[in-house]
Amino acid sequence: MQMEAGLDSGPVLMQAKTPIGGDDDAGSLHDRLAGIGADLIVEALVELESSRLLAIPQPKLGITYAGKIDKRETRLDWTRPAAELERAVRAFRPVPGASARLGGLEIKIWRARLAPGGALKPGELTDGLVAGCGQGALEILELQRAGGRRLSAPEFLRGHPLPGDARFE
Repeated sequence: MQMEAGLDSGPVLMQAKTPIGGDDDAGSLHDRLAGIGADLIVEALVELESSRLLAIPQPKLGITYAGKIDKRETRLDWTRPAAELERAVRAFRPVPGASARLGGLEIKIWRARLAPGGALKPGELTDGLVAGCGQGALEILELQRAGGRRLSAPEFLRGHPLPGDARFE
């Protein structure tokens, strides 16, 4: 990209695409993009030296600004579809981490996957840490209590048995 007065508004010199897989999170995507970016810089320098580098203006339509993630955005809303919450958990890993309240405890949810459990109400728990969502259910695989370390769901439940009416808030 060439410098302009606007933020990320200059012409594009090179670009590449990469798929986002079902196991990718913000950390793995960051690392992959860093490698792709390094390769493109080297390629762009070769093209620049040979005068073959072409600057393509960015379209004016569809430009958005992504601000800094606010802590409130990391709070999982259990009325949302399970697929959306699973993607949010991956999007906020490794930082800042998806957050929720469980039985009065403030926790971070580090790993989760879609699970059967369509009859559960949002936030309601069954089978350990399978939580109902607005649509579908989410199995919590790894979580962390404030001030604690990351634990698998079974490890967490051994140290923090939940009452039968515990639910995600």
